[in-house]
Formats: sequence, structure tokens, C-alpha cells
Amino acid sequence: MFKNYIKIAWRNLKKQPFFTFLNIVGLAFGIAGCLLISLYLYDELHFDTMFKDADRIHRVHVDIKFGGEENKLAVVTAPMASTLQQDFAQVEMATRFRTWGSILLRETNTEVNVKELHSTYADSTFFDMFGIELLVGDVKNALKDPNSLVLTKTAVEKHFKINEALGKTLVLNNKDVYTITGVINDLPENSFLRNHTTFMSMASLPNSKEINWVSNNFATFIKLKPATNIEDFNTSLASVVNNYVIPAIQVYFPGITKDDFHASENYMKFSTMSLKDIHLHSNRVAEISPNGTIQNIYILSFIALFLIVLASVNFMNLSTAQSLKRSKEVGIRKTLGSDKLSIIKQFLTESGVISFISLILALIIVLVGLPFFNELTDKNMSFPYSNPLFWITLIIFTLILALFSGSYPAFFMSNFSLVKTLKGENKNNKGGLGVRNLLVVFQFSISILLIISTLVVFQQLKFIQNKDLGFMKDQVLIVDDVYTIGNKRQAFKEQIQQLSVVNNATLSSYFPTPSNRSDNTFNKDRTTDQENAVSMQNWRVDHDYISTIGLEIIAGRNFDKQFKTDSTSTIINESALAILGMPAHEILGTKLSRIGANHQREYLTVIGVVKNFHFESLREDIGALSLVLGNQSNALAIKLDTTDYISSVTKIKSIWDKIAPGQPFNYYFMDASFNESYKAEQQLGSVFMIFTSISILIACLGLFGLAAFNAEKRTKEIGVRKVLGASIRQISYKLSIDFLKLVGIAIVIAVPLGWYVMNRWLEDFSYRIEISWTVLAFASFLAIIISIVTVSYQSIKAAVVNPIKSLRTE
Repeated sequence: MFKNYIKIAWRNLKKQPFFTFLNIVGLAFGIAGCLLISLYLYDELHFDTMFKDADRIHRVHVDIKFGGEENKLAVVTAPMASTLQQDFAQVEMATRFRTWGSILLRETNTEVNVKELHSTYADSTFFDMFGIELLVGDVKNALKDPNSLVLTKTAVEKHFKINEALGKTLVLNNKDVYTITGVINDLPENSFLRNHTTFMSMASLPNSKEINWVSNNFATFIKLKPATNIEDFNTSLASVVNNYVIPAIQVYFPGITKDDFHASENYMKFSTMSLKDIHLHSNRVAEISPNGTIQNIYILSFIALFLIVLASVNFMNLSTAQSLKRSKEVGIRKTLGSDKLSIIKQFLTESGVISFISLILALIIVLVGLPFFNELTDKNMSFPYSNPLFWITLIIFTLILALFSGSYPAFFMSNFSLVKTLKGENKNNKGGLGVRNLLVVFQFSISILLIISTLVVFQQLKFIQNKDLGFMKDQVLIVDDVYTIGNKRQAFKEQIQQLSVVNNATLSSYFPTPSNRSDNTFNKDRTTDQENAVSMQNWRVDHDYISTIGLEIIAGRNFDKQFKTDSTSTIINESALAILGMPAHEILGTKLSRIGANHQREYLTVIGVVKNFHFESLREDIGALSLVLGNQSNALAIKLDTTDYISSVTKIKSIWDKIAPGQPFNYYFMDASFNESYKAEQQLGSVFMIFTSISILIACLGLFGLAAFNAEKRTKEIGVRKVLGASIRQISYKLSIDFLKLVGIAIVIAVPLGWYVMNRWLEDFSYRIEISWTVLAFASFLAIIISIVTVSYQSIKAAVVNPIKSLRTE
């Protein structure tokens, strides 16, 4: 019988090729969209699960409130790892990372450097904790000694063959000589260490050995013993604050007692997070790699669910729209002895055939679209050809989809009355019209919701790009890695400033776009109590920084080479001014103290106040900031006086090649770096746009099917109306208005829901748009236009039919 079902199903599908095409295309796009999102979700949800004992590895982080600032840090103090191993029996082992960003490596007998973008210092326990095997080298000795390093396979092959690399030396940043003690495979792209290629021994870093409990720079991971209660462990971490942190703070703030600290509004809270949770649940300062968000997982999961449900609903509508043409077939089958179950099986078989054909087409769409989707989402996902579980899941999913999509049409048509079907009276049956109307409302509600979401995301991105940030990001070229030329940096800057295409230039490691960050705690005058402490960013700049970046001084003056005392002066921003609680004109001349590099208190005189500018993401409020003169600079920012960037870069590079022969010339534009900060939002907007388009396509197919069904049912009515003098326009309007009512209901449902959902999404931004009524109105108008265009074809087609032919219809 099954073979017979398949044969009849195939004949029926060929008999009505247009509607078969619509069914297959609708389901295929729904399945393809769902598959692409599922591959993305699988990748995101399996971050860091490849490491040995990943469920027992946790990262220690800290929440701090001190000096008017609140910070959630992904890094803790240098002695935390050893202290946890010493004081807590639950800790099996610990390891630390101190991320270092980009470095330059070259062989000792060459002058040409190779830049590695992601490097980190790591403890020797790193490999054992995460179960990472070395291709060459000994796990026990790798990274054990100072000035040793381990490279990934890709990084080491830029210098040596893998089997010849062990024991070879490389010069790091034109300064220190490091010995290669191991090579590992490239790390997975869905790990927190993705893209990291160079691991230097922690023993090479002097401050890793300091017992400094007030400086947080080290990402610290611990492996807990089996059966450890993580909640009890987190509670016990409070003892670290009492036993170590507060005594360390008392060195710099002698008046602070444990009781005073806990009684104040200040706090320091250590806690842990599971390694497997970091990627989707952590958004802290100093993350090792950029993380995703669980909110995006929820959003994309709902989109995937909506797409497959929309495709199924579309199939139901198109199938029932054609049911009247097959009512006599059902009647004849019943006359010849077919029972209700046999008819259900027949129609479910047809549904299954369509579903599996759609699956094949969907797989083709995914294979073609996956490279583009990878580029869009910055992933490297591949199709899991060799995974049998994937294919089993896919087949089961398709069977369920076939049952779900075909169940309503099958049960609906199997319930046709034998007598009525043979007499043709089922044409007057409403045929589940209420259910299908409800399904169309659902389809368009989801489509309108996605349209609103897409518009809001792109409006927020436009707001970010056009907002007055308080600094000039356009036409600013940043030449990276200038530290490699040592004491020639100033000469390089001066030669660049002499170019006619250059307006100004500044040496610094600190810029409003992603770059170095450093904070410090300041006190007003000579006080050392916590009530007068102010925590703020502390940036080292040169005399030309403010004019080059385009900051606005609202009180006082800029740094001036004529004033030698400016080396002990500072310029603060409005946020720092507000925390200090003084007017701008009164703060000038005030002395602020801080703990310097030698752990001695230093005093800085306030000589100016700059207007607030956004040096962090627009998700954050503008924090307090102090600018001081310093000569430790990693980059040169150049304000260009021309839009001929190619010629300008060529001139700047020629000067670089003369001063730094053999050194790579690395540069980027500040506006591009700023836009890169919002890459996640740009990706989300693009994903919304793609899947919104797919949902609209599927919804239109469903509406098209309902319009065809409606026109079929009202054939005689149309004929009568034409005989009585109705025009084509009047008949088209009459056939279309019912569908516009359904879209109207969808708008009423989707608009408030879309407004609520996207307002929740915007809450992540401290600086955000307000959702305008024009966005909601445009989404509604677009839905109406789409529905009119979709329905008008069937309406006009029915209206132009010869009334004699319509009246003959049985």
C-alpha cells in the first residue's frame, strides 16, 4: 500500500505543478533558514566544551565598587591563583593568563618581523588544566622557564618546520630573545582562546610574581575537585577580601578598617563562572576574547522556530486551498471502500514526499548560502557531512515536519461527507476558514515583528554612527607598533607632522576606540580616606593629543611644552569633575594624589577639564578620565588633512621604511575601529534582514494560497456580481478587503509586541534611540503593501473570468 501511496502522491504533485512548486519552495526556505540558524546555535552553545574536564573548570572574576566607579572585571590579582590553591581544599589546580595583544616575532639572524595579533602570557599549568597536547615538546617543561614560548602550528610554520622548531629562538618585539619549548595545534574557533597563536611563559613577566592585591590584570582559571558545591565555594571567597585585599588597601588608605569598608557603599566581591558559560553569559571588562550573548541565542532560536512554523502553516494553507479540487477524489475513494485512516495516510504520504523534496532543495540552499552566512556571522562553520547523528536528526525532523504540516489538510479532507463530495456540496463548506485565517494572522504577525526588529537595529546603528562622540574619528590614521622603533618615535612623529597631507599627530597607547586601558584611584588633596577616593581611567598622552583627537577644553588649558611642571599635571573630564563635586573653574589648581608605578603616592595638579567624550561603547555611561603626560606609546595617531588616503598612506609608509627598515607597517583608521566595536549589532541587523525576507516570502505564499482558496469558493458569486454590473475593480476590492482585515489584526498584535521586545533589546545601550511611531507605521504600511500585491493577482485573475464560465461551475 505504501508503494501505491507514493505513486499516487507523485501523480497528484505532477498534476498541479504550480502549487506543488509553491509548497516545496516555501518549505525549503523554511528548512534552510532553520538549518543555518541551527548550525550557528550549535556552534555558540558548544563553546569551550572541547577542553578536558570543562565542566569542572571555572574562571574567577571580581565586582568592584570604589571611588565612585563600579566595575565588573574578568581579571583578578596576580596572587589569587596561588592563594586559592593554598587556602581552598576544593581547588585541584589553577592557571593564569595575561593577555598581551599583538606582538612582533623574528628569527635571531633576520631583521624582518612577523606580527602575531593575539598573544598571552600563561602559566605552565595551562596545558595540563585544559588537556592540550603538544605536537612537539614536553608538557611538564613547556612555559616553565622564563623567556620560553609555545606557538601554534600556523604561527611556528612562519619561521621553522614543526619538527625543527624545538629549541630555536625568536626575538620578541625587537628586544627579548625567547626559546620555543613547544608547538600545539591551532586552537578551536569556538574556544575562548580562538585566534591566540603565541603563549609566553608567565615566569617572564615580573609583575606576575608580585603580591599585589589592588591591581587586577590576570585571567585566572581554577579546576575544582569533583562534587564541589560551587555556591558554597563562591560564598567562601569572601574570606579572600578580609584576609588579603583589605590589608593591602590599608597600605594606601591607612584609615580603612574591615568594618568601615563593609559598612561603606564600597565593595569587592569575588565569584566564579563555569568555563562553558563564559561565552554566552559574560560581558565583563578585559575578556580574553569577544563573547556572544544568550539574548541573541534566544532571538535566533525564536526566529528558527518561527520560520519552520511559518513554512508549515504555509503548506497547510496551500493544501487546503486545493482541497475543493480533490473533494470528488475523496468521495470516490470512500465509495470504493477506502476508510478514513487510508485517506489520512494518502495525504500524509503526499506531505512526506513534499517535505523530503523540500529537504533536498533546502540542503542545496544551505550549501550555497553557508559561505555567505559564515562571512556575515564571522564564523567558520562547516556542513557536518560525516556526522551520522546529524543525518538521523535531520530525517526525524523532516518526518515530524511532514506529520505536522500534513496533519490538518489530511484530517480536514478525510472528514469530507461522501454524499456531499459526490454532489459537489463541499464547495460551500467553509473548509476550516477560521483556522486558516488565524494561521495567516500568525504568519503576518511574525513577519511584522521581524520587520520592526530589523528597522530598530539599523536605526540604532545609524544613531551610533552619527552621534556626536566628543572626538573626531574621521580621517584619523593610526600607525600601530611604533614601540618597535624605540627612541626614534619622536623623530618619526615630527617627520610625519611635516607632511602637507597631515594636520597633526600624537603618540599614545590610549584612544577612544578599542585600545589600551588603565585605571587608577585618585584622592583629592592629601586625603587618603575611601570617602574621597575617585576611581578613573588614567591615560598617558603627549602634548598634541587633545588637538589631534579633537577634544574640547571647557576650563583651563592644554598641556604646554613651555610649562615644565606639566609633567606632574593632569587634565580630567566632566565625569571626573562630577565625582569630585567641584565646579570646573574651582577644580583648576587642585592637587590629586595617586599610587604610582613605584607604589609611592604621587601628586598631580589639575590644569584643565575636557568635555566628556565617548571612550567606551555607547552601551556604557561615560566614566571618569584623567590625562597625564607620558612617553610609553604603542601607536601614532595622525589627523589627515586630505581624503586622498592611498597617497597619504604611501607617504607615511615611505618615512616608516626609512626609520624602521624591515619592520612591518601596520595601520588602521579610527572610524573603522569604531565601527568594528559594533560588529555584533551589525551582524544581528543583517541576520534579521535575511530571515525577515524569508518569513515575508513564506507569509506571502500562505496568503497567496488563501486567496486562491477564497477565489475558488466564490466563483459563482463573482459570476453573479459581474452579471449584475460589478466592475473588475469592485470585485477585486471585495475579494481583497477580507485579507486586509487579517493583516490589520496582525498589525494590532505585532506592533505593541515589537515595541516591547526591541525596547528590552535597547536597554543594553546607555545611549539609544527612542522607537519612533514612524518605525511602527512603516512596518505596518510595508505589511499592507506586501499583502495587497500578493492578493491582487488572485483577485484580478478571478474578477476577469467570463461570468458564463463562473455560473457553469459546479
